[in-house]
Amino acid sequence: MAKKREDPGPSVKDDELYEGLREDGASKQKAARIANAAANTSREEVGRKGGKAGSYDDWTAEELQDRARELDIGGRSKMNKDELIDALRNS
Repeated sequence: MAKKREDPGPSVKDDELYEGLREDGASKQKAARIANAAANTSREEVGRKGGKAGSYDDWTAEELQDRARELDIGGRSKMNKDELIDALRNS
């Protein structure tokens, strides 16, 4: 059973969704943003917004290096494509 966190405050419009997202590891800001977007429309509609980015497998090594640089992933210059993909997915 999930334990109840501290009340997120009146600015969060869907406490249940917020708590679930926080338990899954989302930041407070991200969880609040998603919960409020879902409250303004519907959870189903908010869920359809994502998923437009291509798979890292389709990216070139140079594109992966650039993205790793943006995220400040250490050791990226010595990584091969598979290592870069793993680092990006787990960062």
